[in-house]
Amino acid sequence: MDLSFTPEQQQFRADVREWIQSAMPPEIKRKAEQWQHYTHDDTMAWHRILHKQGWVAPHWPKEYGGTGWDAARQFIFNEELIRANAPQIPPFAIYMVGPLLVEYGSPEQKERFLPKMLSGEEYWCQGYSEPNAGSDLANVQAKAELQGDHFIVNGQKTWTSHGQYADWIFCLLRTDASGKKQEGISFVLVDLKNTPGVKVVPFITTGGMPSFCDTYFEDAKVPKENLVGPLNGGWTVAKALLGHERIAISGIAETERMIRWLKRQASETRVNGHRLIDEPSFRAKIARLEMRLKPLRISQLRTLASLQAGKSPGPESSILKLRGTELQQNAFELAMELMGHNSISWFNDDAVPPAQFMVPSMHNYLRAATIYGGSNEIQKNVIAKRILGLPG
Repeated sequence: MDLSFTPEQQQFRADVREWIQSAMPPEIKRKAEQWQHYTHDDTMAWHRILHKQGWVAPHWPKEYGGTGWDAARQFIFNEELIRANAPQIPPFAIYMVGPLLVEYGSPEQKERFLPKMLSGEEYWCQGYSEPNAGSDLANVQAKAELQGDHFIVNGQKTWTSHGQYADWIFCLLRTDASGKKQEGISFVLVDLKNTPGVKVVPFITTGGMPSFCDTYFEDAKVPKENLVGPLNGGWTVAKALLGHERIAISGIAETERMIRWLKRQASETRVNGHRLIDEPSFRAKIARLEMRLKPLRISQLRTLASLQAGKSPGPESSILKLRGTELQQNAFELAMELMGHNSISWFNDDAVPPAQFMVPSMHNYLRAATIYGGSNEIQKNVIAKRILGLPG
């Protein structure tokens, strides 16, 4: 298996890198260079720039607005966005529900929803987790009862990222409680802005982040035409989404970027008259992090080669998610060690960091990285059963 990039792919990387630098508005470029926080307006402005270029959804089929790039070019493009510290496009429409509609949606659903996802005209959020159903998604209890040509939805979703901005939410809902848990779940789209009985309540996390909401449904009337895939077939749809999500949130390119930042800052930070990078103990910590990241990078390239051959993500995505998120946290822990008390500024988007530090956004450090997308404990179970063949 050849895991190297061809000269044509390397040229594509150079072209993408040049375009990103030329396309970034001055204010976004300034924030990118200084590792500052991007607002919702910043990310949507960048979304519109990518859409105008035709690059907002490179992994979508060309007939639905994608680029026609193969898996390698998509991978390179995403890496260069991360390398440039460009605003991250919210994943819920472009990377989650959009591809599912391409695969499972009706022609009417594709025509209604996909163009407005691409343009950013409609903003989406995810309704999976509940107070008693997070990593164990098969335990969802929010109900959708079919009554004629509508569902009547009742229940609660939590950890609804960016729900306060969203126009629509895609939900896993209990439509049958008589059989196995996985067999009674359906995938349903709900209009958050125009559906009576739906309430979105933002809350602040212990880390001071306003990113999440609770979403409540009380006799909310949802058209049956908003069902994606077959009735009670939502578990299959959800698993397809999670495979792609776990590859995306492994954060390998982000960790590589953080290591570059660590080396640069350690070269400029002096302790007892010496550069921190010259301290053997700190150099060893960076080297250890790089050695742990290298084999994961090779695993990622192997997955890329499989995607290039037309295969869908398999259980190996759990390996990438498990180790990738652990290494993300390790890298940010080392950055906090380097910065000392100055790392407190990460919690305050309005704080001006000390001149010697251009700091990454603190939200990447939070412990949630090993929880969302299926907790790492769940990923270990997937690896044990589906890769190692151990009895469940």
